Amino acid sequence: MYKMTCRTLGPVATNCYTIINEDTNEAILVDATGRTDSLLAAINDAGAKLVAVLLTHAHFDHIDAVEKVRELFPDVQVYIGINDERLLGNPNLNLSLGFMGESVSVRADKTVSDGEEIELIGLKIRCIEVPGHTIGGMCYYIESLGTLFDGDTLFHSSIGRSDFPTGNGEDLIKNIKEKLLVLPEETQVFPGHDSETTIGREKMSNYYFI
Repeated sequence: MYKMTCRTLGPVATNCYTIINEDTNEAILVDATGRTDSLLAAINDAGAKLVAVLLTHAHFDHIDAVEKVRELFPDVQVYIGINDERLLGNPNLNLSLGFMGESVSVRADKTVSDGEEIELIGLKIRCIEVPGHTIGGMCYYIESLGTLFDGDTLFHSSIGRSDFPTGNGEDLIKNIKEKLLVLPEETQVFPGHDSETTIGREKMSNYYFI
């Protein structure tokens, strides 16, 4: 059985998700920002082992707690889309210098590519690259749970910004249409900010797609 929790943390209210396999007591995080005591609360309460952090993209508000998490779980594996990896260590591209006034640099252990399938804590996770918010934004689709973790790509009644470095608005809309809106309509979408939605709802009522 799997348990999912969401914590909204950090300087711009980022949704960070925890999934725990209650049979094996292993966990994964999707994005990592804010104070680690809050970020890791569900994992620590369960006495679980964190095995991976899946980064949806390389902006500061999704990555700035990664190295602190790594100090607590030295064996954790940090994943990011292959085309966003170069943003992790660049404070101008990951926006940490402009928004926080300080440099954030993060190291990934593994990169994933569009269409790649990985298996973590007993779950098969399909990696779907959706460029537009950043050049290598990665969404993580777990068919068995009917869930999509999509970072700042598709929101409830909206889409992510595309005016940051490496962003492209036309690409974002095109890729959402071609790669996300083709998923089952009942798929629950868990974005990086604001409230959850479903693929079906966004197909029917999102201004950008009707």
